Amino acid sequence: MTDLAPAHRMTYAGYLQLDELLALQDGPEGYNPAPSNDEQHFIIVHQAFELWFKLILRELKEAHALLNQEHVPEEQLPQMVHHLDRVTEIFRLLSNQWKVMETLTPQGFLAFRDKLGTSSGFESWQMRELEVLLGLENSQRMGGMDPLLHMKKLAKEGKITDAVLTDFEITSNQPSLREALSAWLARTPINGSLAGSSGDDEIIGAFVDGHVAAMRSHGEEVIAHIVAIGHGEEAPVRARIEAANQQAADFLRPDGHVSRSRAGLLFIESYRELPLLSWPRKLIDSFVGLEQSMLLFRSAHARMVERMIGRRMGTGGSSGVDYLDATTKYRVFVDLWAVRTMLVKRDVLPDVEQAGFYGFSANE
Repeated sequence: MTDLAPAHRMTYAGYLQLDELLALQDGPEGYNPAPSNDEQHFIIVHQAFELWFKLILRELKEAHALLNQEHVPEEQLPQMVHHLDRVTEIFRLLSNQWKVMETLTPQGFLAFRDKLGTSSGFESWQMRELEVLLGLENSQRMGGMDPLLHMKKLAKEGKITDAVLTDFEITSNQPSLREALSAWLARTPINGSLAGSSGDDEIIGAFVDGHVAAMRSHGEEVIAHIVAIGHGEEAPVRARIEAANQQAADFLRPDGHVSRSRAGLLFIESYRELPLLSWPRKLIDSFVGLEQSMLLFRSAHARMVERMIGRRMGTGGSSGVDYLDATTKYRVFVDLWAVRTMLVKRDVLPDVEQAGFYGFSANE
């Protein structure tokens, strides 16, 4: 005879609170008539999105806590990369999740669309919070919308709880991940020089000038090659190359003074083979990968909606697909993308000074 399991034994259903979870797909309390198969499909897909957003926020806040320190220990960089890479994979998964939504036909959606009232995915406070946490500027949003003011309005109308608003305010009133990353990059040791040390300004200035000079030298090679193979006249090609060189100089000296954050980013990307720069490089790549996965997610969202409702107005009164298309242009980590235009092949770069500081001689 088999002994019965203890009544208090943890079960799969109990651990996941499945009874409570699976009772949440029938619409709000008093919702009548009960959701159709298509409507329940719509509810479940969006609930799944919100569960993933909850995890994304948790991962980003963990990464933020590590990066937003006055001194970031080197041994914590792998953990930050881990958090960011997990978020990247979640957004890749969510991009494919829109494919599940596309099994709902336009007519199937229109059958219950009016029941949504004015509710809209735009009201997803978790999505708005993760945008703020990442560092999306209000000036980049359509109409310059301030998400914190919007959340305060929703709280006043009783559409979100005070706890949600408080959490949103905390996120809004602290440095974003973009700002924390910029501060961390500004502390990059460049040619062995530490931020704030004696002579640092001169060393950083010399590094920037040396890199721009390398760009000009490489540009001359490019001009000669293009003209030699007959793919362009020298004058227009030279104008394009020189414009790119000037853009690089302006990027590195945005107000006439060297941006140490951008110089640090350029140094890491240019000399990424140095051991000490290995994890900083991976961290930068993780931020780029994360933003790329978000761009693909937004694009997939827009195309799914266009396939479903065309160009009609959104349920919340937005411009619908036009609004979603505008969000595909959102870029948070602009510098991480821009610096790649300024990279040149390794053999025309100046040798690293004090290469031993970074783990081995750059000439080896």
